Amino acid sequence: MALALTLSTVGAVGAVGASAPSAMAAPAAAPAAASSDAVQQGLNALVRTDGIPAALATVRDGRGRTRDYTAGVGDLATGAKVPVDGQVRIGSNTKTFTAVVVLQLVGEGKVDLDASVDTYLPGLVRGEGIDGHGITVRQLLQHTSGLPDYEGLLEETALRTRYFEPRELLDMAFGQKPAFAPGEKFGYSSTNYVLAGLIVQRVTGRPIAEEIDRRIIRRIGLRHTYFPAVGDRTIREAHPKGYRRDSADAPLADFTELDPSAAWAAGQMISTNSDLNRFFTELLVPDRLLPAAQLAQMRTTVPVGDGMAAGLGIFSRTLTCGGVYWGHGGDIPGYETRGGATDDGRAVNIAMTTIPADYAVTRHLEGVVDAALCR
Repeated sequence: MALALTLSTVGAVGAVGASAPSAMAAPAAAPAAASSDAVQQGLNALVRTDGIPAALATVRDGRGRTRDYTAGVGDLATGAKVPVDGQVRIGSNTKTFTAVVVLQLVGEGKVDLDASVDTYLPGLVRGEGIDGHGITVRQLLQHTSGLPDYEGLLEETALRTRYFEPRELLDMAFGQKPAFAPGEKFGYSSTNYVLAGLIVQRVTGRPIAEEIDRRIIRRIGLRHTYFPAVGDRTIREAHPKGYRRDSADAPLADFTELDPSAAWAAGQMISTNSDLNRFFTELLVPDRLLPAAQLAQMRTTVPVGDGMAAGLGIFSRTLTCGGVYWGHGGDIPGYETRGGATDDGRAVNIAMTTIPADYAVTRHLEGVVDAALCR
């Protein structure tokens, strides 16, 4: 089940008022032609060689100039064009938004990263070998809790209409044994972020969707980003259709509309590539979204492998040209996204309109991200 950003993917690779000043506000213009060619060629290959229905990207250079790219078709039935910078389901990129809210609450003195989960959700985290007294908030955000993942127990076809309460997801998770002892190692699990979302709601007394909207979306002016309301199975604005296969040799089927509640604070959100670029770029600047102390905590990592390291709700990945970029990525039926930003203001996010059965295709996608950032 690839509802969010799966463990196998990670192992190979997640206040009302005036908006904060934005490093993204520079006039748009095309980055260098050589990079433009590499990105477009990469998207074309994903469509023509790898069989992806559509791919779309937004690239931002260090001076704030942006360029959008598309390849393929936005609707296999009609042959409609891919909408430039169209909305997509962003899957586990949602986890970074959730982590930012938790870390804002840490900065406000309302949450302690090293306090136990039971401090905020008493008695909730229980199961065979599972005890919320021994798991910290930090371990949730960094995927070092050892909590089992509920995703493998979900039936994808049920996601079209089925609504899941967060505690139903936890019941599925806690019916399994823990993967390892808390703090022992890294192990990706969306269960961690369902709990993080519940901690936000317990501490603030408000829904996680409202807190993300108030504290992040409106604060930095993300105009095309939202957390779908209960029962909303649609995508509001222009978007390419998303597809999935029932099996490796089955035809692609339209899976654009679904109930994303099974992902909730771990993967429910909808956005665009340009909004994700803005989000990750703003996030890396101290005091834009997080105070310097909490941003430093977010960027304190544990190794994952293959040039990756896990922070609190964010990953760093080594670039072939040197340095790293910071981002997350996400898979949810119909869409796969990859990308992030560098400390000098470069950013790219790319979306594909299906989750490929062959992970080599995701590798190709990640290669286009690297090419865009290494111009």
